[in-house]
Amino acid sequence: MRWTRRLRLWVAGAVTVSALFTVPATAHATADSRLTDLVNPFIGTENEGNTYPGAAVPFGMVQLSPDTGHNTGYDYSQDHIRGFSLVHLSGVGCGLGGDLPVLPTTGDVTETDYARYAAGFGHDDETASPGYYRVGLRTGIGAELTATARTGVQRYTFPATDKANVLLNAAQSLHSGVSSTVEILDSRTVRTTITGRGFCQDTKAYTVHTLTRFDRPFTAYGTWDGATVTAGSKSGTGGAYVRFDTAKDRTVEATTALSYVDAKGAAVNLRSEGGSSFDAVRHRAQRAWEDRLDDVRAQGGDDSLRRTFYSSLYRSFLAPNIGSDADGRYTGWDQRTHQAKGFTYYQNWSLWDTYRTQSQLLSLLAPRQARDMAISVIKISEESGWLPKWGYGTVETNIMTGDPVTPFLTNAYQQGLLKGPGGYEERAYRALKRNADGVPPADSPAVGREANAEYLAKGFAPYVAGRPHAKPGDSDYDHGASATLEYALSDAMLAQMARGLGHPADAARYAARAQSYRNVFDPSTGFFRARDASGAFTGPADPAQSEGFHEGTSWQYQWLVPQDLPGMVGLIGGEQAANDRLDSFFAYDQLLADPAKTAREVWVNGPYAYYNADKYNPQNEPDLIAPYTYLSTGRPWKTTDVVHAALTLFTDTPTGMTGNDDLGTMSAWNVLSSIGIFPVQPGYDTWGLSTPVFDRVDLTLDRRYYPRGALTITAPGTSDTDRYLQTARTDGRPYDRTYLTTGTLRSLRSLAFTVGPRPSEWGTSPEAAPPALK
Repeated sequence: MRWTRRLRLWVAGAVTVSALFTVPATAHATADSRLTDLVNPFIGTENEGNTYPGAAVPFGMVQLSPDTGHNTGYDYSQDHIRGFSLVHLSGVGCGLGGDLPVLPTTGDVTETDYARYAAGFGHDDETASPGYYRVGLRTGIGAELTATARTGVQRYTFPATDKANVLLNAAQSLHSGVSSTVEILDSRTVRTTITGRGFCQDTKAYTVHTLTRFDRPFTAYGTWDGATVTAGSKSGTGGAYVRFDTAKDRTVEATTALSYVDAKGAAVNLRSEGGSSFDAVRHRAQRAWEDRLDDVRAQGGDDSLRRTFYSSLYRSFLAPNIGSDADGRYTGWDQRTHQAKGFTYYQNWSLWDTYRTQSQLLSLLAPRQARDMAISVIKISEESGWLPKWGYGTVETNIMTGDPVTPFLTNAYQQGLLKGPGGYEERAYRALKRNADGVPPADSPAVGREANAEYLAKGFAPYVAGRPHAKPGDSDYDHGASATLEYALSDAMLAQMARGLGHPADAARYAARAQSYRNVFDPSTGFFRARDASGAFTGPADPAQSEGFHEGTSWQYQWLVPQDLPGMVGLIGGEQAANDRLDSFFAYDQLLADPAKTAREVWVNGPYAYYNADKYNPQNEPDLIAPYTYLSTGRPWKTTDVVHAALTLFTDTPTGMTGNDDLGTMSAWNVLSSIGIFPVQPGYDTWGLSTPVFDRVDLTLDRRYYPRGALTITAPGTSDTDRYLQTARTDGRPYDRTYLTTGTLRSLRSLAFTVGPRPSEWGTSPEAAPPALK
C-alpha cells in the first residue's frame, strides 16, 4: 500500500522540530493583557529585513522613524541617527522615502549634511512599541515620536540651553532628490515642498508637501541652501533650523502634517489631526493598534513565539498607505487632483510581493480597508489609463515583472470586496481585461504586460538578453520564463472572474491561455526554461543556473503553477516523481534531522541570494506557496514539516525576518502559516490547511463579509512532537479535504484539528487536494 510505504519512510527519518514549539502554561494571554506589549518593532531591522522601528498607525500615510544611513532607513547595527523622517516602507529592497529628516541639536548650526551632523545613540537607551518610538541621543537630547494617520508628532527633551535647535532637512531623503523648498511662515510654523524620484532606478518624480507646527514660538531661525546657512532667512532650498530657549521648559513638541496633493492639503491634515498633546496622540495610536491586533487572539506557544507572531501581524497592517487627505482629495497617477467619495484612497503597491499573502490576509481581517485598496487600484487604471505594477505614492516605478495586479484584484472579487454600489466588479474586470489583452502605449509610464504581444502570438514571453528598456524599471523581456508563468497564473485567475461575472467566451479564452506555462517547459530537462524570440530554449540547461527568471531559478519557479498543479505534476512524471523532486527541493531528509539548521544553512544563503540554487528559498516571493504543493501530491504532513521549519526563521530579534518584509508580505506569510490557513491559489478563494502552531486562535471577523462574525481554529496539544494532523472538523463535522474555500469560511464558527506524533491518512486521497482551475 502507498500508505505503508509512506509510514516506513517517515519512521526512518522523523525527529522533532524542537526550535519551534515550547508551551509553558504561563504563556497564555490573560484577559487584561495588551497585545501591543508583544510587538517588537525592531524585528527585521538588521540583515536586510529593511523594516523600521518608528511610529505609525495602521495603514497611515505617515511613518515617522529614525534614519541611520542605511539606504532604506534604519539599520540596527549602526550607531548614528541622521534624522527622524516622515515616510518609510516596511521591507523594500531599495532606497525610497525618508522625506524631511528632522533632528534636534544644540549650539550653533554649522553643518547642513545630515551624515555630518548625525547624532550618536545606543540601543540601551532606545525603545519602540506600536505607534511610539523613543531614543536618548549621545548629545544629551531625548527624542520621542508618535503619529496619527496623516501627521507625525515629535517631542524633544533638551538640556538647559538657549541654543536648542530643530533641524528640518528638506533636501536630503532616502530617494534621489530633485528639488525642495522650505519656508518659515510665522514664529511657530515651517512649510516644505519636496520632489524626489528613485526606488532601484530613477522613475517619474513625485512631490510631498509638509507643514510643521511647534507648540511654542521660536527664539531664532534660519535656512540653508547647499552648505550656506543664513540666520534670519525665511526661505531656502535645503532646509531650515528653528531655535528655542530650554533653560526653564526643556521640552519642545511639534506636529508635521503630510500631503501628496498640495500645501493646502497639508494644512487641512494639520487642522484635522493636529492640536493634541504628544501623550494624547500616543495613547490614541496605541489604542488603534490594540483594536487592530485584538481581532486575532492566539493561545499557546511560548513568549518568543507569541512576540514573533504578533510582530508579524503588526507589520501586516503597515501598508498600503492612506493617500487621500482629510478632505478626501488625492493626487492620481494622471498627476491631477481627484476627490475620493465613499472610500479612502490608498497608495504604495508592492504587488509582485503582496498578491501572494498580504492581500488575502487583509481581505480576511481588514475587509473594509481591503475594499478601499482595491477601489484605489481601479481608480489608478481609470485615471491614468493603466493598472499599476509597483506603485509608489503618485507614480509607477515598474519594479518587478509579470502581471501581479490581476491576482490582486481577482482576489478582491473572489473575497466579495467589490460587491455593492459603484459597479466595481465590472469596472475591475474591464481594467483587467484591457491589461490582459494589450500593452500600454509608449506615452504611458506603465509597462504592464510588456511582452504581451509575443505571449499572445506565440504562447510565451521571450527572454531577450540585453534588450534596451523602453521605460524606467524592470523589463519582462529580461525575465521571459518567469513572466510567462506569471502571465499564465493571472490568466487563470481572470478566467474565474470572467466566468463568475457571466463572460463565458472570455473565460474560455483566458483559461486556455492559463495553460501557457506548458510552453516554457523543456522536456529534455524536465524543468521550465527560457525561450528566445525565435522560440528556441536558451540559457544553461542546468535548472539551478537558469536565466530568464526574476529573483529565482527554474527549481524555485517550477511550483508557481497554482492554477494547475495536477498538470504540472503530470509534466514532470507523475505523483512519485513530483514528491521525489519536492523532497530534494526542500532537503527533506536533512530537514527531519535538524529543521532549524536546514532552514538557515541549506535553504538560506544570504539576504539577496536569489540565483544559482536548487533549494527552497523562504526569503523570496516565488517560493512562498511551494511548501503547500505537498497538499496536491498526497503528502500533506510534509507541508507541515516544511512550513514549521520555515517558521523557525522568524525570531524575536533584529535579524528575525526571512528576507525583505516587502510591505508585509513575509509577515503575512508567517501569520497565515502560523494559524494554519494559507492562500494556495492567489487570486482565487482557496485556502490550504496545515497544522497551526497555537492551541487556539480566535478571529474576530467583519460581519459585513463574514456573517458569523468570528472563527475559532483549534489544535489542542500542538507541539514539536505532536504536529501532524489526524482529523479536521468544521463546526463539529468531519472534514477530509486539505483546503477550504472562502464561501466555506464564511459559514463556519469553528475549524478544529486533532494532532498526533505521526502522519495519518488525513488528506491523502486524490479528492482531498485543492482542485485545478478550469
